[in-house]
Amino acid sequence: MNSRRIIFAGLLMLLASRAAIAGVLPEDRADILYHLYDGGGVQIDGPSILVRKQVGKSVSFAANYYVDMVSSASIDVITTASPYSEERKQYSLSMDYLRGNTTMSAGYTNSTESDFDANTYNFSVSQDMFGDLTTLTLSYAYGDDVVGRSDDESFSRDNTRQHYGIGLTQIVTRNLIASMNLEVITDEGFLNNPYRSVRYVDSDSPIGYSYEPELYPHTRTTNAVGFRARYYLPWRAALQGEYRWFGDTWDIVSNTAAVTYVHPMDQWTFTGKYRFHDQTGAHFFSDLFSRSEATNFRGRDKELSPLTSHTLRFAASYEFLSEGWKFVDKGSVTLSIDYLMVDYKEFRDLTSSAPVGLEPLYSLDANIFQLFFSFWY
Repeated sequence: MNSRRIIFAGLLMLLASRAAIAGVLPEDRADILYHLYDGGGVQIDGPSILVRKQVGKSVSFAANYYVDMVSSASIDVITTASPYSEERKQYSLSMDYLRGNTTMSAGYTNSTESDFDANTYNFSVSQDMFGDLTTLTLSYAYGDDVVGRSDDESFSRDNTRQHYGIGLTQIVTRNLIASMNLEVITDEGFLNNPYRSVRYVDSDSPIGYSYEPELYPHTRTTNAVGFRARYYLPWRAALQGEYRWFGDTWDIVSNTAAVTYVHPMDQWTFTGKYRFHDQTGAHFFSDLFSRSEATNFRGRDKELSPLTSHTLRFAASYEFLSEGWKFVDKGSVTLSIDYLMVDYKEFRDLTSSAPVGLEPLYSLDANIFQLFFSFWY
């Protein structure tokens, strides 16, 4: 449930948001997307439709519909439960209001599935300064989630989330744009997966260990700072570098770096990207606890384990209808393929027949495909 949101966070931001540039409303545009994630025994796919429309010279509206259809026989599932399938639907509405050099944005998102309901409200203000060379953005979002269980209708737990952000974008030179973003997120409530279990040593068990439910802290605060710079090369190409540091009260610290090269060629645009991610583990994570209720908090989610990941992306975009067609000004089609490789440093593969605690460490390879059409009108 949580891993799916992490996997497609970048995809949703691509479709449902825009760069924090004040003074300019988003273009009238429609995007139709199909996405597919396949890896680690999990397959997720579905469509998304995003429509933006400007009303007058000062207001722009956007609406997004997004669907995840998931079938899972992941390592977490096959070792403690049966494979499952489910569907998540998400609806988003947003508005941008432009007044002078200030852009105010507000939005609402609802996401529902059989055992989870989330409502998120967001607001941001962007201001151009110093001859439109500098843009400052302040943002706030509030999330109200309800966690359930598909096998227990009486199970209901709440979680609230507050997201504070500040961003600064600077045109440094004619060819260089740089930005910095700071964010703080606070979570309070039921933060773990109601289905997931931890394992502990049990000499009375035939396999040498038993399971008990996870138990997470009821609060979490995360801090992150990111830097990004894009340099436009003389032959119309662009080179982008980015870095993000993340730390939280669960003792997870991560470093993420990426480099992207964008090369236009006539009506085509080609993109190549490499991303590296490394993180420490949560203080309450363990692949194998020494006994039942060994610690106050317990978790065995592999995403809380120390891990390292590498991602390679290749994308190609083609512009068509450059002279327009009826009410359409132009169109484009984009295909991107990501290859994700994750090595978990403490989470072990229980499908092997190795002795307890000596199972091989788990690794995951996944392919992510995105195909979307964009139309400007």
